Amino acid sequence: QVQLVESGGGLVQAGGSLRLSCAASGRTFSTYDMGWFRQAPGKEREFVAAIRWSGETTYYADSVKGRFTISRDNAKNTVYLQMNSLKPEDTAVYYCAAVVSSRVVLTTKDYSYWGQGTQVTVTS
Repeated sequence: QVQLVESGGGLVQAGGSLRLSCAASGRTFSTYDMGWFRQAPGKEREFVAAIRWSGETTYYADSVKGRFTISRDNAKNTVYLQMNSLKPEDTAVYYCAAVVSSRVVLTTKDYSYWGQGTQVTVTS
C-alpha cells in the first residue's frame, strides 16, 4: 500500500503560479504511476496530469497543457505539479493518486490510492 499527502495549495491571483507536492509513503514509490486530478464544486473529479513510474512519459488534459508540468523525484518519494498562468477555472480541490499499471491510465476509476486533496483557489 501507499499513503499520499498533498501540500502546496492556496489562494493565488489569476496569472500566478503554485507548485503542489504529493509525498508518498513506502519503499515502492518508483513502481507507481502517479496522477493529479481535480474536483471543482458541483463537478465530477477530472484528470489533470499523469506521469509513468520512470518519469519518462507525461500526459496532460488539454485544459492545462502548456501551463502545468508534472514531475517526480523517486529518491524523495514525491510527485509535483507546477501550475503556471493560473485561471479562475483552475479553482478546485487537487488530488494526487497512484496506481501500479502496465499501461498509462488517465481515469479516476483506474487509480488505486488517493490523497486527501489540497485546495487551490484562483481569484480574478
